[in-house]
Amino acid sequence: MAERNNRRSSGGGRRRFYSRPRVCQFCTDKNIVIDYKNTDLMKNYVTEDGKIRSRRQTGACAKHQRKVAVAVKRARHIALLPFTGDQLR
Repeated sequence: MAERNNRRSSGGGRRRFYSRPRVCQFCTDKNIVIDYKNTDLMKNYVTEDGKIRSRRQTGACAKHQRKVAVAVKRARHIALLPFTGDQLR
């Protein structure tokens, strides 16, 4: 009985996830331009399934994440990026 209580108080062996704060790539380097024609940059912000990655995953600020989302959608529309992830990588 005492062992069970000790295990619970120690956390049960599970590690807590602490995310390190990420800095926006576009805010730190002012030379990077978000452009729908730059498919190499846009591929970094799209998952294997073809979905746009979230801010938590990319580390982009809200302003630049919106611009990235618009650029990815434009690149999809004119067939520079696929809508699905079959041909992405």
